[in-house]
Amino acid sequence: MLKKPFKIGLIQMRMSGDPEANVLHACRLLEKAAKQGAQVVCMPELFRSYYFCQNEDPEVFELAESIPGPTTEILAKVAKQNGIVIVGSIFERRTAGIYHNTSVIFDVDGSQVGMYRKMHIPDDPLYYEKYYFTPGDLGFKTIKTTFGDIGTLVCWDQWYPEAARLTAMQGAHVLCYPTAIGWHPSEKTEFGQDQISAWETMQRSHAIANGVYVIACNRFGHEGAKNGGIEFWGSSFIADPFGRILAKASPDKEEVLIAVCDPNIQETTRRNWPFFRDRRIDAYDNLVKRFNK
Repeated sequence: MLKKPFKIGLIQMRMSGDPEANVLHACRLLEKAAKQGAQVVCMPELFRSYYFCQNEDPEVFELAESIPGPTTEILAKVAKQNGIVIVGSIFERRTAGIYHNTSVIFDVDGSQVGMYRKMHIPDDPLYYEKYYFTPGDLGFKTIKTTFGDIGTLVCWDQWYPEAARLTAMQGAHVLCYPTAIGWHPSEKTEFGQDQISAWETMQRSHAIANGVYVIACNRFGHEGAKNGGIEFWGSSFIADPFGRILAKASPDKEEVLIAVCDPNIQETTRRNWPFFRDRRIDAYDNLVKRFNK
């Protein structure tokens, strides 16, 4: 029996240098989303602070928190008070010397029902994540919640079709991508439009190839000074299983986006595009190799 349609949403916000203020502001936006009817809400990646991975600084590890910890306790309370499912993003301190970029899912009663640690960790100019984050070891996750089954991946994971597929194969109605992505200002004029087009196309392709809804939740605003910093391009969006964009945010404004996730559309789309049926699972052994040459 199919689940009833439910409303999914995202928070696109700008971060300040005050972690506690960021969390409080995020809570206000979550409450706003709930008042507008959202039932499952995704937050941006590492929303508690500026995107700190632009530099390698050992002092930054002081931002990390345990799970459960102060921020997860606040998010749990907001979820319970508003009767919503929240996909939050935490800089997790697992133990001394082991830190993760972690998504945490809270159900309507405030209980923590799932956790996912970012699997793919980038190392690019101003994205020095390998310095801070240990690769995830929980595998790919789809979590059952009151409203639907939610798969969560994080930012750099969004470029990997294997990650989307393995998460969707667990029955996800929605793939959530907490994200922090933007331009190096010096590259924006020449490559900017192509970069954002590739980002959007990749995630719409996950929706189509897997017959799922996709939430891409980004921050916006300029952060950092070294090498020009990063201009986060916002443009968060929600796509349906046909790849259609149901809601899209601007590049430079705080916004709450909401759309309907209808499992009946997922069912119809997969009947007409039966990609799961036609997969040649007998021929995919080489996918576990780094390169096949």
